[in-house]
Amino acid sequence: MIPFGKAICYSGYRENQSPHTKVYPTYEEVLSDLKILEKHFNYIRMYDPYTHAQTVLKVIAEHNIDLKVMLGVEPYGEISNPNCPWGGLHSDEEIKNSSAKNLKQLDLLADLCNQYGNIVLAASVGNECTSDWHANLMKPSTMASHVRYLKSKTKTPVTFCEGSYYWETKGAEIAKEVDFISIHSYPLWMKVSLDEAAEYTVNDYNKNKTKYPDKQVIFTEYGWTTQANEKMNASDASEENQKFYLDQMQLWSEKNQVTMFLFEAFDEPWKGSDDPTEPEKHWGIMDVKRKPKLYAKKYFK
Repeated sequence: MIPFGKAICYSGYRENQSPHTKVYPTYEEVLSDLKILEKHFNYIRMYDPYTHAQTVLKVIAEHNIDLKVMLGVEPYGEISNPNCPWGGLHSDEEIKNSSAKNLKQLDLLADLCNQYGNIVLAASVGNECTSDWHANLMKPSTMASHVRYLKSKTKTPVTFCEGSYYWETKGAEIAKEVDFISIHSYPLWMKVSLDEAAEYTVNDYNKNKTKYPDKQVIFTEYGWTTQANEKMNASDASEENQKFYLDQMQLWSEKNQVTMFLFEAFDEPWKGSDDPTEPEKHWGIMDVKRKPKLYAKKYFK
């Protein structure tokens, strides 16, 4: 069991920083971010075991920051996916290489879990990579084997992070192996109205808890972007609506003692397309300059 805690997804990339360009947040920038977050959260979630995450773990250890970290990996695709519109095709040779690279990534993840055992809350073997649209698609059976492999390397609790629908429809084999279920819920992506959004997210929890009654279910992503384009109902994306939805979910989370990793701490300009209204850039409860949006202002009184 993961003890209940207030949780948020953290990726600290500022203007002109990106994992694609290998320009990472500095040690000092990470320290500044974590000092903000530790005042209001118990857990943070990160998505890969490389430079940025390693800096975060080092900063927490060296400065006794009161945060625990969920670490993860992004697997390289082991299935060619023609349904992905932005490049899901992989040759047989690429798939063979991906399989080897994925095990190497899990080895690194295990090493970090073992090195920082008092800091790492849990480890995830992937993020949304059994979703039909994913560029790096994986079979549920492969993800289940990755869970078993990682658990053979570390005593850290192991999970897999995936959208609620795909846990319901494709997750049974993985569920047998993980220590707990990690679901994602995004009513805004599904064009659910604001008034029905909280109910939609709670239903995602209830459906998975019903399907997997013997497993703890937590959210490793939920949130509300503050700008959007035609990918969503753009008028629904605002600071006021973000606050309305998140306030409701925070109350539900605390009442029911369900840990929910809010997506996310800070806006990330590097993400998505070059369109400034690209929703992927605006999920933060603070902007890229670390200025609180409406929802987060209650934390900074």
